[in-house]
Amino acid sequence: MTRGINIENKEKRFYTNAMWILLALFCLSAFSEELIPLETDIVVEARYFSDNNFVGEKIDGYHANRCLLSKKAHNALKAAQKLAKKQELSLKVFDCYRPQKAVNHFVRWARDLNDLKTKKDYYPRESKDTLFKRGYIASKSGHSRGSTVDLTLVRKVSGDWVELDMGTPFDFFDPKSATMALKGTKAHKNRLKLKSIMESSGFKNYSKEWWHYTLRNEPFPDRYFNYPVD
Repeated sequence: MTRGINIENKEKRFYTNAMWILLALFCLSAFSEELIPLETDIVVEARYFSDNNFVGEKIDGYHANRCLLSKKAHNALKAAQKLAKKQELSLKVFDCYRPQKAVNHFVRWARDLNDLKTKKDYYPRESKDTLFKRGYIASKSGHSRGSTVDLTLVRKVSGDWVELDMGTPFDFFDPKSATMALKGTKAHKNRLKLKSIMESSGFKNYSKEWWHYTLRNEPFPDRYFNYPVD
């Protein structure tokens, strides 16, 4: 009788393990259909995979220097890269798909009003307690839908990719970062150059951030993914 129970328990464990394996394969398959890695010659510098960002530390959910996007956004970005290359430039992405757990990390940081170690570099003229109100930080991000990208333009100089002057750094929380700010400057012309390339490829700009573009008619407008960036 005991032997029969042991066999029954082994069978239950076998079928349970098989079920979890099938579930994992299903999730992996679904993920591959929803978000795919960027496969072009676009320069990738995933800022949230490092401590070179406004939080000052690597962000939850980023496990690799990679850019993941919906297939539709991926193809549109490839078209944008072709336009940039015609001007002897390249796109350089700072962030693409962003897991919800990363957004949660930003929210925790923004609520810790005692953590001001990056203020000088990223929000010198803003009070940290206004970052939500001004739209710089939010509890949900379009990036988590897989069709938003943060990026700039770069040019090859002596073998190295050098960023064009955009007037402010990426993720600089200040009115100067608004796309149409700094009119009459070289930086403003460069912003318009980026804007033209991206809009011609099917993206729309977030007016408060010169680097932020979302695909028009994005495929997952109501879904917020939480897969890690691996």
